Amino acid sequence: DVQVSTFYNNFSLNCRGKIVDLSTPLVMGIINCTPDSFHASSRVQSIEKAIVLAQKHLNEGASILDIGAYSSRPGAENISSEEEINRLFPIVEAIRKKFPEVLMSIDSFRAEVIEKVLPLGIDMVNDISGLADENILKVIEGKNIAYLLMHTQGTPQNMQDAPTYQNVSTEVYQFFKEKIALIKKHRINDIIIDPGFGFSKSLIENRKLLNNLPLFQLFGIPILVGFSRKSMIYKTLNTSPENALNGTSILNTFAVLNGATFLRVHDPIEATEVIKLLKQE
Repeated sequence: DVQVSTFYNNFSLNCRGKIVDLSTPLVMGIINCTPDSFHASSRVQSIEKAIVLAQKHLNEGASILDIGAYSSRPGAENISSEEEINRLFPIVEAIRKKFPEVLMSIDSFRAEVIEKVLPLGIDMVNDISGLADENILKVIEGKNIAYLLMHTQGTPQNMQDAPTYQNVSTEVYQFFKEKIALIKKHRINDIIIDPGFGFSKSLIENRKLLNNLPLFQLFGIPILVGFSRKSMIYKTLNTSPENALNGTSILNTFAVLNGATFLRVHDPIEATEVIKLLKQE
């Protein structure tokens, strides 16, 4: 059995020369430059709305803004790289100009998209594809950009069709072991792992993975979890994404107590409160 530990650790990240202290978990606020992401309040399709949402997230305790332009909900439309860049670039540019010191993560799995926004000053790449495009590593190699590796099977269009595992926890662990070795070959040492809750996993598999979250502490690198308003919550509770905030907070609490270092959320204030309450001594 893996020893369960609380969130106190000695982790840090180097993001473009900025040393980010992870001795206490951080909150990542979601900004979707899409018309079809599953939670409507996270969608922004104008610079003005993106700035408002970014300011709201920061006011509510987010330390990182995660900006994406490709919807990853099950069955989402597959858009071109050009369309993704057209959605993403002006909003990333505006947020960087408005908030020059904020840590900014780009939610994309395409090397050409990352390469295009790189000069705007991004700090992290959030790759939900499980490193489907290894050219991403070449793009960020030597740039002091953190790389967030998420586990999944398939694509957003088919990932929930028939996910199959003999043992979801050990298979996700083996996936990380192999991919981390590959990433380090590119001299990228600031790595975060995300088990990919809700991506190519059944409700039962999500639960098994959550129960075994301490297993992934064995890598000795930060762990991100993203439960926010997902179907693993609202389907279990027979409700909707709009009514899944309480469930999100409960799972975030469990995750932090079991080693999570980042909480990726639509609602930073509630996630910040989870961390503050657990940090009390």
